[in-house]
Amino acid sequence: MITTRSPQSGKRAIVWFRKDLRLADHPALDAALQANKEIIPVFIWDKEEGGNWSPGAASRWWLHHSLESLSSSITKLGGTFILTQGNAAHVLPELAKAHQTDQVFYGRCYDPAGIATQEAVEEACDLQGINTESFNSSLLQEPWETKNGTGKPFQVFTPYWRKSRAIIYREPASYDPKKLSFVQQTSSPQSLTELALLPDHPWHNKMGTHWEVSESAAHQQIERTVEEVTRSYATRRNHPSVDGTSRLSPYLAWGQVSPRQICKAILQAENEGSHRGENKFLVEIGWREFSYHLLYHFPIIPDQPLRPKYANFPWLDDPDNLKRWQLGKTGYPMVDAGMRQLYETGWMHNRVRMVVASFLVKHLLLPWQDGARWFWDTLVDADLASNTQGWQWAAGCGADAAPYFRIFNPITQGTKFDVRGEYAKRWIPELGNLPSKHLFSPWTAPPSTLLESGVKLGDNYPDPCVDHPEARARALAALATLKQP
Repeated sequence: MITTRSPQSGKRAIVWFRKDLRLADHPALDAALQANKEIIPVFIWDKEEGGNWSPGAASRWWLHHSLESLSSSITKLGGTFILTQGNAAHVLPELAKAHQTDQVFYGRCYDPAGIATQEAVEEACDLQGINTESFNSSLLQEPWETKNGTGKPFQVFTPYWRKSRAIIYREPASYDPKKLSFVQQTSSPQSLTELALLPDHPWHNKMGTHWEVSESAAHQQIERTVEEVTRSYATRRNHPSVDGTSRLSPYLAWGQVSPRQICKAILQAENEGSHRGENKFLVEIGWREFSYHLLYHFPIIPDQPLRPKYANFPWLDDPDNLKRWQLGKTGYPMVDAGMRQLYETGWMHNRVRMVVASFLVKHLLLPWQDGARWFWDTLVDADLASNTQGWQWAAGCGADAAPYFRIFNPITQGTKFDVRGEYAKRWIPELGNLPSKHLFSPWTAPPSTLLESGVKLGDNYPDPCVDHPEARARALAALATLKQP
């Protein structure tokens, strides 16, 4: 657990922004306001901090535009957002000295690299006589707050949620961001462009047509979620052709909105409306909290399975099939539609995420880590806790995971959750004229039907890269080779 120190006297304080790129409900800003401090807002880009898990291309795209938006908001309030890069333990003491302050406020991170960074910052600041105070700015509760009956971390979601949900909801900070007093500089040490966050490949350019990246856009999504999503979330969330999910995840990932703000809006709407019982959307917020609970207590899980026996799973090394999966060319339309949506927008519907993950680790017998890394690079909502938990769930090797022998059938998943084929046809337009009964298994269509539909298997749409029954049997055989450690 990160220790905190009391703020000292002085007119100014640095607020170090991390995964909390917003002005409202920001505990560090609130603390500076309550202490009557002039705020020196700082963001430090350290591309080395995350090690193997430094932000991927899509996350950097989102980060670039988040910083651009936040900088504009701070400028409108009369301040200057200091953007710089380097090791935070070196940069922050230098900035404190240059701006004549002995106080640094910041929000905690809970991934292994983030924890190491803030510990180094604490130590470096201590040596320079600089006081630091840290806050929970990204979760409803700290990962160490909820423990099982023996005082150990939970590894199953249901009992975790049963115990934590009664105490988990916290009120957002109530200050008015317009009352924040920011220090104005002649300029930032570095421009946003100099941080070089945007990927060299132009792939990311198209994502701007699908997202508005700003704190105000995040609040618009909250309003939409309350008005349109949560009331029918339990029934609509599994159908990717309808807009039945919140799309709040990337805003949460970089902290343009807090889970406290989301929960307050939803609970307020619940109280004003008729009683609908346990809110399914809030359970998803709870799942995110559980993911951070696991990452904090088991920091090896981004790279290693939580269940030790799966470390010996006989994964294949098949770069050709991995590439087919990445580019949406497996020959299974439900899988390919999801992967093409991801590559186009930086996001994928959650039901389809489960389908494509199951396909990779069970049909193709490829390591879950390969899938986690591809998602990490291509998702605008890439979050180490949630990404890790999702992939270990799919591979059956994590906490509260789906058993490995639960193998999603990519054909029936399509016919069940994309009944009219609208989702598949949107992302695979070459199948647009194929009759629905053959849409999710094009190879079963008679040659005349394929000809009339303009589908040329192996040409404008690939043949299936594996046979479903054979792949399923192979996955179960691989599972049978495992022995308890």
